[in-house]
Amino acid sequence: MEVNSFILWLTGLPAAGKTSLGRAILAELKSRNKKARHLDGDEVRAASPVKLGFTKEDRDKNIKLAIALADKYQRQGYIVIASFISPYREHREWGRQSLNSFIEIFVNAPLAVCEARDPKQLYKKVSQGEIACLTGVDDPYEEPLNPEINIKTSELTLADSVREVMNYLENNKFI
Repeated sequence: MEVNSFILWLTGLPAAGKTSLGRAILAELKSRNKKARHLDGDEVRAASPVKLGFTKEDRDKNIKLAIALADKYQRQGYIVIASFISPYREHREWGRQSLNSFIEIFVNAPLAVCEARDPKQLYKKVSQGEIACLTGVDDPYEEPLNPEINIKTSELTLADSVREVMNYLENNKFI
């Protein structure tokens, strides 16, 4: 029996490929006539009524907002794809405890690969002293211990990454 609504929680370093993968999964689900929404960390942060920085306290607030939004959409029957760095294991555990059918996807790319990709020039800005508290550089990223899916974006194409996720969903009767 197929599960109608579930959460795909994509976590990983900045520039690991979370947003690209999330958007590609969304397109694949929609091509299969599934009701799905994509929540992106930058968009949720920008839409927050409170200006959030990158302190631990602000990151906690941002993740709690993300979980609340994911819950809202899930209750409306959507498959929710959430692309958030969510650097702390406790953040992802909050999601697992608060949301139904939570599937953690580790968008796994080595720091050197993320630095080379760097579409927002974040790593460059850190090295130039323009910003601080970048996850994986001067702020911690706690890798998932037991993610349901581990996508090595430095080794797989985007299409292969989507196929890995869809295979998991099919094999586990989510779709």
